[in-house]
Amino acid sequence: DPSTMDEAFTPDGVMMDNCGPHAGMPSADGRRRMNGEAEVAGFGNAAVDYKLKDWGISRQRYWGTPIPIIYCDECGVTPVPESDLPVTLPEDVEFTGRQGSPLDRVESFVNVECPRCGGAARRETDTMDTFVDSSWYYLRYLSPHDDQAAFEVDAARYWMPVDIYIGGITHAVMHLLYFRFFCKVLRNFEMLSVDEPVLKLLTQGMVLMGGTAMSKSRGNIVDPDEMVARYGADATRIFVLFAAPPERDFEWDEGGIEGCSRFLSRAWTLVSEAQEALQAADNCENQSSDDLPEELARLRRKAHDTTRRVTEELHRRLHFNTAVAALMELINECYAATSELPVDKAGDHIWVYRDTLERFAQMLAPFAPHTAQELWEILGRQGYILDSPWPSYDPDALLTDRVSLAVQVNGKLRGRIEIPSGLADEAAILDAARSEPNVAQHLEGVTLLRTVVVPGKVVNLVVKK
Repeated sequence: DPSTMDEAFTPDGVMMDNCGPHAGMPSADGRRRMNGEAEVAGFGNAAVDYKLKDWGISRQRYWGTPIPIIYCDECGVTPVPESDLPVTLPEDVEFTGRQGSPLDRVESFVNVECPRCGGAARRETDTMDTFVDSSWYYLRYLSPHDDQAAFEVDAARYWMPVDIYIGGITHAVMHLLYFRFFCKVLRNFEMLSVDEPVLKLLTQGMVLMGGTAMSKSRGNIVDPDEMVARYGADATRIFVLFAAPPERDFEWDEGGIEGCSRFLSRAWTLVSEAQEALQAADNCENQSSDDLPEELARLRRKAHDTTRRVTEELHRRLHFNTAVAALMELINECYAATSELPVDKAGDHIWVYRDTLERFAQMLAPFAPHTAQELWEILGRQGYILDSPWPSYDPDALLTDRVSLAVQVNGKLRGRIEIPSGLADEAAILDAARSEPNVAQHLEGVTLLRTVVVPGKVVNLVVKK
């Protein structure tokens, strides 16, 4: 009943009784029928009305690209001759804040000769919206020195599309929309061979303070120069990358920078204290991994597994935070190994420490380039660490003779056991689980109802008091 409705019903439904011959029809069918009848009768026709309107690209301001047009009373609208391009903005401009373009008041810029008749003419003083430039700048990167065209078609055919675009959510509605439209127009002109300019978009999150985005107007900003002065550029940078995945917002926490600073200090201390012994172990290649002490075998596995994890996180998922976490774990493993076997006591096996720390420095470089370069030099390496090849990992180095299983009692973690890799004897696994001291304590005075063994992962013991 329309009299009881607060607003019009907009979804599809059924045509009402007062719709004449269309009454009772599905509304989508009724609209098509009525549009057809109106067109046949000559008083109307169907049309699509887009929310997106024409883009007025001219701006009445100084900055921006000048529009190369001249107006002549005799010749009309005349383009600036190619020989006179580019049109450059004058520097003797007065910015008064008055209405209109400041270029309108620069007579030396405005008043020119008509390139056709030589008579008095007037230059266009509007400049283009800066979105015009940002809609195709990526193509100019491919041909920055070409003075005959906007870009080389062959170069664009070779390089396009862009692999990944990283930008803020505030760009989504305007810039990225125009960015795609330009690509499609250039495709229609056969200047591009792709339909979309980019394969993947990553929209990074914002840094929050008190639950809201940092803003000068709110006064909730942190001066990065102050953080750099206090903790260093690398610690500040690592914190921002470590705090959250790049697509998520995160709350600013100065304590997090302190933790990142401690991480870098621990790495620095480890390498510095072992500098003399490590530099003596120059060759990390073609070293045998046979008969390694257990602590170094574990460290080597961790080093290669960290290389695998960091490589995948950076190249496939762009999850910098988990890559940094993996590097932190590797430094912890290094300290655990040195507590059992100091670097200067490792003898012929010292190459494991050197290889591990060189890998660490190379993988740290994208996150903390200054610290990584210093570590590289302490390790006796020459040149820039960023010029060194990215470390690879040996799948065989990831194999282990034993695996660790979590042991749960009624779903709560009560201990861990290590068993031979590939052990399939469920009874032997359960015996090892029940023998673990803390687990055995939780099995006293209860009845074991059921056991669940997930190979390679967990043992769960279901009990009843």
